[in-house]
This record gives sequence, structure tokens and C-alpha cells, in this order.
Amino acid sequence: MHRLILMRHAHAEASGGDGGDRARPLSPQGLADAALMGRALAERGLKPDLAIVSSAVRTRQSWDAAHEALGDVEVRIEPALYNAESETLRRHVEAAEEEAGCLLILAHNPGVHLLAHEYLIEGAASPAMIERLAGFPTGAAAIFSVDAAGRPTCEGFLTPRDLGGGAA
Repeated sequence: MHRLILMRHAHAEASGGDGGDRARPLSPQGLADAALMGRALAERGLKPDLAIVSSAVRTRQSWDAAHEALGDVEVRIEPALYNAESETLRRHVEAAEEEAGCLLILAHNPGVHLLAHEYLIEGAASPAMIERLAGFPTGAAAIFSVDAAGRPTCEGFLTPRDLGGGAA
């Protein structure tokens, strides 16, 4: 793997009805923001070879909306990513590192945010970059390059708001 994209699902509705939290769908703004993020990644040449996506409705819908701009990508729906801690996310990254040149993990906070922060520290990121990732809003994506020794370096952080979207 030479590139990793850690993405949080886009903005979801407050309730999933009888299906509970796992069944919460994206809001209309979330659908628009996820599509916007897919286009932004594609425009930057950040097309994953493999996407590992939480099984929650909001993450699958985020992937479906983003995927339209990214073309043919192998996708795995992974129940273990639902509200996973950073250690669980890291294990999935490490397990897939030989399978994909560019890997996208699409999951939930706080795990996504904590893993991105850990990678910033491991990669000796600047204080300004660490401050930039102090929050990880819905629909956001942190992009890391990964060297041959497995050391991550943050290449960027995209949020729907920065791209002209509307969710916080």
C-alpha cells in the first residue's frame, strides 16, 4: 500500500427508526456531501483499489454516493468496522496493505479520528497539521502516503465544507 484514505461517513439523519443506530440513513445534505467527496478524491487522482466499508446504512450510503465518481473499486462491507476503535481499524488497514496500492477505510468516529491522529503522531506531522485534524467532521477524509517501511505521512485533509458542501 502506498496510499491510505481514512474517511468518516457523511452526515446522517438523527434516527434510524426501528432499526436503531446501524439503520440511520444519510440526510439529503449527507448524500450530496458524500458525492462531493468522491468527486474531490477522483479529481486529485485518489482512486482506491480497495474500499473497506462499515456495514452501517450511513457508511454504505456514503460509499455508494462517493463511488459514482471513483469508478471500478473492489469493496468489502465489514461489520467489524461499525463504531470500531482505532485499533480495530488499524488491524484492517494492516491486513489489507498488501492487497491495494490505495486503500480507503470508511467508518465512524471516534475510531477514524483517533487512528488519523495516531498516524499523524507516527509520521511526525507538523503541529499545524495536527491542529487541522483536531476535529473530524462527517464526510471528511484524511489522506496519507505510506512509505516502504509502513510510515504514514499526511498528504491532506478534505472536508465537505472546505469543498463547498454544507454539513458540519
